[in-house]
Amino acid sequence: MSGFKNFVLKGNLVELAVAFIMGGAFASVVTATVTLIMEIIGKIGGQPDFTKWRPGDLGVGAWLTALVAFLILAAVVYFVIVMPYTRARDRFFPREPEEGGPSELDILVQIRDALTAQQR
Repeated sequence: MSGFKNFVLKGNLVELAVAFIMGGAFASVVTATVTLIMEIIGKIGGQPDFTKWRPGDLGVGAWLTALVAFLILAAVVYFVIVMPYTRARDRFFPREPEEGGPSELDILVQIRDALTAQQR
C-alpha cells in the first residue's frame, strides 16, 4: 500500500494527468482553428474541401486536403504556442552560459589528436 501511496503522491502522476487533460482540450481548439482557416480558404478559393477532386481518377483531393490541414495545424502550433512560449521562457528564465569544461572545438581537437596518435 505504501508503494501505491508513493506512486500517487511523489510521482509526476498529477502533472502528467493535467498535461493530458490540457492537451486534449487544446487539441479541440487547434482543430477548430484549422477548420476556420480551411473555411476562409474555401471562401477565397471557392472550395474548402478538395476531397472530391480526382484528376486522372486518382484520389489526390483527399491527400491535398490533409496536407493543407496539416500545414495549417503546424503553423498554428508554431505561431500560437512555440514562439510565445520560447519568448516568455527566454525573458523570464534566461539561460546562463555554462562555465568550466572544454568547448566543442577543444573536444574535437582532442579527438583528432587521439585518432592521429592511434594511427601511428
